[in-house]
Amino acid sequence: MRANTLIILDFETTGLSPNMGDRAIEIGAVRLRDGKLVDSFQELMNPGFYVDTFIENYTGITNEMLTDARPCGSVMKDFCDYIGDDNLVAHNASFDQRFLDAEFEEISRQYSGKFVCSMLLARRLYQESPNHQLGTLIQYKNIPAKGGFHRALFDAEMTSKLWLQMLTDLKDTHQLFEPTFTQVKKLSKTPKNKIKAVIEKWNQK
Repeated sequence: MRANTLIILDFETTGLSPNMGDRAIEIGAVRLRDGKLVDSFQELMNPGFYVDTFIENYTGITNEMLTDARPCGSVMKDFCDYIGDDNLVAHNASFDQRFLDAEFEEISRQYSGKFVCSMLLARRLYQESPNHQLGTLIQYKNIPAKGGFHRALFDAEMTSKLWLQMLTDLKDTHQLFEPTFTQVKKLSKTPKNKIKAVIEKWNQK
């Protein structure tokens, strides 16, 4: 599977860890097909308890907004159907994957796609960036952004633009044309000083 055909997702949550009882309160995702955004998925979800003021202020998602939202399990069943067998990308994917795994476990559902972290890949490709937070990278690469970060669909959309920019830079800077998902996943875990050598080896085949 090529690296430009997949789903990019983002969660907003009640806290940092599902192991501490935190739940998802919003899911946002976009589907890329051959490098084009073809559809999206976004929904608030009611975690079953009040969200604290810090999270309300951080995300802009209020308890009032969540009152009429469907429960997490109901939304997650639809999201499981949405992602199908596609591979997945998230910025700081270890966070989003923990919540996806926890929410799917609650409803006894699974997914077969693999995860790649766009932040890890950016750390290898953009070593001169001041940091590798999503907002910083969007600014660093001069990617247009109209909206507010920390809402799930907007963050997923911005991650998709960053992801496509990284694929373009792999082509233009490293002559890695049409990389596979497996190749990009390997690059995201390759030591920074070995990225060039790994790509050169692929290009020699």
